[in-house]
Amino acid sequence: MAKKLVIKVTAGADAPERCSQAFTVAAVAAASGVEVSLWLTGESSWFALPGRAAEFELPHAAPLPELIEGILAGGTITVCSQCAARRDIEEKDLIEGARIAGAQVFVSEIMPEGVQALVY
Repeated sequence: MAKKLVIKVTAGADAPERCSQAFTVAAVAAASGVEVSLWLTGESSWFALPGRAAEFELPHAAPLPELIEGILAGGTITVCSQCAARRDIEEKDLIEGARIAGAQVFVSEIMPEGVQALVY
């Protein structure tokens, strides 16, 4: 049975270590051949906009743009619909390969057998 990893990031630049850990785990899983779905919520929503990930800095951490590239090569990035609306982010604003979706889609991704969900 194929395994899928769904990761929800609840922090952005406001909690850089937690944010970086989520992106790193997602990128490593994708590079390992695991199907990955990364959900950006709260302040991490900003990283789905062009150029915003390049502004993120954390010593001894991989650059977010490189991690995002790896995630999109083997998975998906989704911005929470409510989080996007609160920040006036629209689908047309997102980096190529990212989308906006709501809780119903999140729940449908995490419920099937063989799915592991993590929240950072």
